[in-house]
Amino acid sequence: MKAVGFKKSLPVEDENSFINFETEKPVPGENDLLVKIEAVSVNPVDFKVRKSAAKDKELESPKIIGWDAAGVVEGIGEKVKNFKKGDEVFYAGVITRPGCNAEYQLIDERSAGHKPQNLSWEEAAAMPLTSLTAWESIFERLQISENSGLGKTILVIGGAGGVGSIGIQLLKKLTQLKVIATASREETEKWSREKGADVVVNHKELLKNMKKAGFAEVDYILNFSNTDIHWDAMAELIKPQGHICSIVETREPVDLNKLKNKSAAFHWELMFTRPTLQTDDMFKQHEILERLSSLLEEGKLESTLNKTFQGLEASTFREVHRLQESGESIGKNVIRY
Repeated sequence: MKAVGFKKSLPVEDENSFINFETEKPVPGENDLLVKIEAVSVNPVDFKVRKSAAKDKELESPKIIGWDAAGVVEGIGEKVKNFKKGDEVFYAGVITRPGCNAEYQLIDERSAGHKPQNLSWEEAAAMPLTSLTAWESIFERLQISENSGLGKTILVIGGAGGVGSIGIQLLKKLTQLKVIATASREETEKWSREKGADVVVNHKELLKNMKKAGFAEVDYILNFSNTDIHWDAMAELIKPQGHICSIVETREPVDLNKLKNKSAAFHWELMFTRPTLQTDDMFKQHEILERLSSLLEEGKLESTLNKTFQGLEASTFREVHRLQESGESIGKNVIRY
C-alpha cells in the first residue's frame, strides 16, 4: 500500500521531512478494523511527533503518523462486535500504532465510531481527535453534567483552534454555561462567535481583558493553548473550588501552590490515555464517538473543517504541517485521498 512517512526529524521545509513509500497492507488483529482511508486531518500532535520521533538518528523504516481519519471497513478481527465490512467509520486511534497517513490503517473497534451519514469524508475526518479531547475535558475532567451550569461561567483559551471549535459547540448545545472564548485576530474572533461563544476576549493581556469584559473570575477554565504562558492568569481567574483543565504539556515547571488557597483543581486531558494504556473503560471512546455522530446527524453540532487539501502525497503533508506550525490555522485542516 502507499504511505507517507519520515525517517528523520527534519524541518518541514526540507523535502525529506515527508517521503512517499510503499509498505505491506496490514492484517487485522482480533479487535481490529482494517480501514480503507478516505480522508485525514492534521493536528498539533502530528508535527510534534514529526519533530521529535527521529531527532537523534535515522529510522530504518519510515514512520507513519496521523491520528484523525474517516474511511470504510474492509476487514475485521475475529472478536469485533460493533462493526462489519462496508461500514463507514471515523476515529482518532492511538499514538503507539502506525497512523492514518496511508491507504489503509488498523484501528481497535473500541476507538472507532460510525461516520455521521450527513457529513462528507472531509467533514467527518475533521472531528474525532478534537471532539474526543473536548468531550473528555468538559464532561469527565471538569465533571460538568449535561444541562447544568446555569449562572456559571467557563473560559475557553484557544477558541478558534481545533479543540476549541468543537468545545465551544459542546458547551453551548449540551450545557447552560456562559462561554467566554479567547482569540487575538479578527478572523479568529469571528470564528469563535460563529461556533457559539457568548463573549470573546483577546488572550494577550488576558487578565486585563477579562476584567474589562466584566469577568474577574470564572467557575471553569479549559486551556487549549499554552499552559506555561497562561498559568498565572488561570490561577488568578479561577474561582475558589473551581476546575482548570489543560491539554498542552508544560515546558517549564508551574507553581501548583497558586491553586492551594482556593482549593482549586487542575486536570490533565490526553485523548490517547485510554487506548494507549488499555484502560478498563477504553470502550468509552466508541460510545462518545457514537453520541457525537448522532449530534452531528441531528444538526446540533457542525464540522469544524476549514481547509481541504488533496492527495496522499508527501508534498501535501508538508504543506499542511507548515500551516499547522505557523500558528495561523483556524479550525481543522483535512486531506482528502
